[in-house]
Amino acid sequence: MTDLLYTEVEEDLRSGVRRVLRDRCDWTAVLARVETDEPYDLDLWRSLAGEMGLAGLLVPDELGGSGATARELSVVAEEIGRAVAPVPFLSTVLATAALAGCAERTALPQLVDGSKVGTLAVGLTTVPHATFPQSVKAEDSALTGTVSAVVDLEVADYAVVPAVDTDGSALYLVETSAATRTSATPLDLTRRFGTLVLDGTAGERIASGAEAERVLRHALLTAAGMLAAEQVGLAQHCLDTTVEYGKTRYQFGRQIGSFQAIKHRLADLWTKISMARAVSRNASDALAAGADEELAVAMAQAYVSDLVVHAAEEHLQLHGGIGMTWEHPAHLYLGRAKSSQLTFGIAEAHRARIAELVDLPGGSA
Repeated sequence: MTDLLYTEVEEDLRSGVRRVLRDRCDWTAVLARVETDEPYDLDLWRSLAGEMGLAGLLVPDELGGSGATARELSVVAEEIGRAVAPVPFLSTVLATAALAGCAERTALPQLVDGSKVGTLAVGLTTVPHATFPQSVKAEDSALTGTVSAVVDLEVADYAVVPAVDTDGSALYLVETSAATRTSATPLDLTRRFGTLVLDGTAGERIASGAEAERVLRHALLTAAGMLAAEQVGLAQHCLDTTVEYGKTRYQFGRQIGSFQAIKHRLADLWTKISMARAVSRNASDALAAGADEELAVAMAQAYVSDLVVHAAEEHLQLHGGIGMTWEHPAHLYLGRAKSSQLTFGIAEAHRARIAELVDLPGGSA
């Protein structure tokens, strides 16, 4: 039976992560950082990953991790979303899930302790049920090809690269310093992506055949589930801060939150976020239990990816004129919300997948 409630351990974890992010990653610090040449806060990430052990939550004990579950990691994801923290969280989820699935012991410990950053070389819009990528070819462990829209690429030390070699599907571990990386102009200033160009770049094969395909799909599913949790945290922040603003902003001698039109919009948003939290927790619980996770994650992404944009838009609009300014953090949340709406596929793609999984007519259309 699915348990959607947070445990005491999960709430303690939330408190610790929120305290660190509040002290070191308030919105003024985020806004100042993303306008510099070093938009990522890697010192903060090393604290979260290494000192608090967050990067290794899903990594088994025998591989140097904590051996926790997706339920605990989803709580961390919610707080990352609430703070729009400029840290390589999503790429680390992708990379550690892939490397742990391969029991890779070279790079994984460095990702767990935060001394290095890893990513998975797939396009940011890749759906978890996509066919195995064919854009990179491997011959005698030399990789050639181009992968666009790789998340957190500019700060990644390692990339897990899906490639096709003489044995078929395979996963290779590549040091990004040996490849060419180009950054794209981002919509989301707090999470960036780039293009990875491989031209005979050396790689270490860590999985092949059906195992490589299984590991890749599991990594994408896990990250998509954690993204849904992050989106819930972001949406909740947008609601909380807008409610607070409605209590302190006055027009015509009244709090704007007392106007019926504002009340209705906020009540509607609260209801939708409550539903989003339920489907997100269901996805995390399914990933933790290893049962029906593909359907649960597709359901979460089908609902939450659109809801988070709605929440960010309400956040901006109900803050009025100040919300439209660059000096206010509303645009940071809108940028993250919009980019995450496209990450791992749009809602329509997930609804189509749900139809296929439950055998609804027209599911493959």
